[in-house]
Amino acid sequence: MKPVVLPALLGVAVLLGGCAPLVVGGAATGVAVVHDRRPAKTVAMDQSLEIQIKSALGDEAWFDDSHVNITSYNMQVLLTGEVPTREAGLAAERIAREFNEVRTVVNELGIGEPSRLSARSRDAWITTQVKTGLFAVDQEGFDPTRVKVITERGVVYLMGLVTAAEAEAATAQARRVRGVRKVVRLFEIVR
Repeated sequence: MKPVVLPALLGVAVLLGGCAPLVVGGAATGVAVVHDRRPAKTVAMDQSLEIQIKSALGDEAWFDDSHVNITSYNMQVLLTGEVPTREAGLAAERIAREFNEVRTVVNELGIGEPSRLSARSRDAWITTQVKTGLFAVDQEGFDPTRVKVITERGVVYLMGLVTAAEAEAATAQARRVRGVRKVVRLFEIVR
């Protein structure tokens, strides 16, 4: 394993919190794939893209005073966080697009100082509340583990391969959570 990959894997494990077994343990990944509508190869590619793009951004001086999160779902990459200038945000988007496996990039980077720990903690709390709330969705066939939830500055981003009805139900549930300023749907609709 390359020296840069191990710190990246550990960093992803820390960022994913309770999802660390997905990064570290192959068995846990296997269990998660059973519920996922993405093929196992795509799940692995998404995890790899997140690490590779984060590493590529780390090699650039543009991002020394930045807080950039990379989320990949079905090879659709979401960039969230803060960068010091519009040019830095566009550079991050360009770097993400350079990976052949990336189908689309959604650039939601804000311009400004990196968010404080208190703001990130608030966002993590909102994410937890949305994820927990998804278990209350009463929609036939709905599996809350198929929805990826990302929160940045009170904005909740929802990703996943879901039916139109599942997308509506998940969105409605996310909007009920206190502290949510806005819900952005990045779902891919399946039949």
